[in-house]
Amino acid sequence: MEKIRDIMSDEVECCTLLDNVYEVAVKMKEWNVGAIPIVDGEKLLGMITDRDLVVRGIAEKRPGSTKVEKVMSDSLITVTPETSSEEAAELMAKHQIRRLPVVEGDKLVGIVSLGDFAVRKLTDSQAGEALSEISENDYGHMQH
Repeated sequence: MEKIRDIMSDEVECCTLLDNVYEVAVKMKEWNVGAIPIVDGEKLLGMITDRDLVVRGIAEKRPGSTKVEKVMSDSLITVTPETSSEEAAELMAKHQIRRLPVVEGDKLVGIVSLGDFAVRKLTDSQAGEALSEISENDYGHMQH
């Protein structure tokens, strides 16, 4: 059975508590990503998604100088490099998330996204199910 270490990306662009939400948004644009882990050294503290920036930032009229702690999610669903790809896909579907930080203890070692499953063309039905459920959910909200 395939493990997360086989499909995860170990080059993860991160921000720290010293960055503000404007800097996070700029880095999302530069790196073309929708989620950025927040770290202290190698320790994972939280994640900020583009949705966090909208819902907890802009919609609450927070300025770009707002500290990342104010908008980041800190109760995270994570996996380890040894987690099976099937289990990771189940977590993504259950929690309706597109990216999972990969940790060893509290150290961030990588990230796995729905795209990693798609690129690998996993035949595992649950990876496919997670992809379709989350994609349907996202696109369903956009059709108004």
